[in-house]
Amino acid sequence: MPKSYLITGGAGFIGLTFTKMMLKETDAQITVLDNLTYASRPLEIEALKKNGRFRFIKGDISEKEDIDKVFSQMYDAVIHFAAESHVDRSINQAEPFITTNVMGTYRLADAVLQGKAGRLIHISTDEVYGDLAPDDPAFTETTPLSPNNPYSASKASSDLLVMSYVRTHKLPAIITRCSNNYGPYQHHEKMIPTIIRHAVNGTPVPLYGDGMQIRDWLFAEDHCRAIKLVLEKGTLGDIYNIGGGNERTNKELASFIMKELGVEERFAHVEDRKGHDRRYAINASKLKNELGWRQDVTFEEGMRRTIRWYTDSQD
Repeated sequence: MPKSYLITGGAGFIGLTFTKMMLKETDAQITVLDNLTYASRPLEIEALKKNGRFRFIKGDISEKEDIDKVFSQMYDAVIHFAAESHVDRSINQAEPFITTNVMGTYRLADAVLQGKAGRLIHISTDEVYGDLAPDDPAFTETTPLSPNNPYSASKASSDLLVMSYVRTHKLPAIITRCSNNYGPYQHHEKMIPTIIRHAVNGTPVPLYGDGMQIRDWLFAEDHCRAIKLVLEKGTLGDIYNIGGGNERTNKELASFIMKELGVEERFAHVEDRKGHDRRYAINASKLKNELGWRQDVTFEEGMRRTIRWYTDSQD
């Protein structure tokens, strides 16, 4: 009998990538719950409605009425992407992040605890670990949580909530923590779409501070393949880091994109973000050794595919 999965945030960047992958590579029945906020892709969702295995419900994961509606049926698993995720927005107004990321996760965990789904795959971020010095080893699953902005604090809070339910209630849950994602469908306010937009328009690319902050970049499709593997083979109660192993400074990243586009390097250094983390890096050896995950897409190939998608779609 085909599996039935609930994907929260399936109209957003990574959730949509995962939804499409699951429809293409499995025979599962897919339900997407999404509030269709500014960062969603409603036209893509409309196109998916033509698939008889796909169902869409508009709703807010923090609202009990919406949760009750979506859990009118049982699921084999909930794959929980839904989150407010933009650091700058969280600095300016933290409340939506606390409401969605903490209360929303609580409502989903509670529904799974009540037996309405077989397991919860909680999608988190490497930002919960804080930042690293230049010579520090990459984050592992046992690195203490030390978030430095309201967004990462709200995600760390949701992680701790899930972990407490695992310990106290034996909640069947797994947490994944990924490095910075890139690829098609990402909202234009994020870093890589912003670089592409400025480069194509011939305007200087904005860089926070000195532009030497380091991020570990992961192609969204490789991230989703890892989540699918965790869903199918992961150990309940465990945490899995998913990292690209592609550390680049923000300036190096922008330079690569401008070179690929064949434009002259032009930067506009702007005031640094408050509490800006200096470096992230993920050690994904547990995922590789225990579940056999490997990246299919190199940084260069993934970035070129991403650039082509944005320039071709004029997103």
